[in-house]
Amino acid sequence: MAHGWEGAVLKLMRGKDYAFTVTGAEQVTDRYRRVHLTDGGLLRAVPPHPTMWVRLWFARDGKPHQRAYTLVDPDPATGTFSLEFALHDGVASDWARTAVPGDTIEATVQGTGFHHPEPAPERLLVVGDPASLPGVNSLLDAFPDTPATIWFETPHVTDRVLPLRLDADRHDLRLVERIDNGGHLLKQVRAELPAVLGDPEKAYAWAATDAATTRALATYLRREAGLPRRRVHALGYWRADA
Repeated sequence: MAHGWEGAVLKLMRGKDYAFTVTGAEQVTDRYRRVHLTDGGLLRAVPPHPTMWVRLWFARDGKPHQRAYTLVDPDPATGTFSLEFALHDGVASDWARTAVPGDTIEATVQGTGFHHPEPAPERLLVVGDPASLPGVNSLLDAFPDTPATIWFETPHVTDRVLPLRLDADRHDLRLVERIDNGGHLLKQVRAELPAVLGDPEKAYAWAATDAATTRALATYLRREAGLPRRRVHALGYWRADA
């Protein structure tokens, strides 16, 4: 499949193309699906890092359409990983619902990266939702000994049982119902974060929800909570009107 003008731009930015092959899939909940794949040589060429993501290509109305997904448990030794999909109406979810062994999907790697905060954080402040669950888990895996407070927004009741990789001794999970297009999540973070923040210079905040809520969270974390810009990573994973 030709990737259109977006693909041409990514090529100019030194994006690398790969083809992944489905080896299996599992339905985690009624609204969440995990697909297992081989990497087409990706993990030999680009060693995995925390929150690593790729752009998958789909056809929508006859035109190329790309969406970013975080790798789950990438294993360079076997050349395998998984992808997880918060299911909704759309071409990516449609593909995930019907993926079977032998299916292939084209991907481009460009833009992924992770900068370990220095000095190492004494506490993680994590805000996510089903769309960013793989990134949340990857971050928790990357800091195995660091205490973390996690605000996890749940648009649907089954999202409350999604597989967060929690350690009861060091992780404090706060499930937040999605109300007011993310406004309830923002309100709860603003109310609760000061009590767990400690020294802003020694914390690290990672936020990935819908774009509008994430922007508001980033502003709060930097301007009101007082975290230095270098100690905040905020990236909108989806748009509420998309």
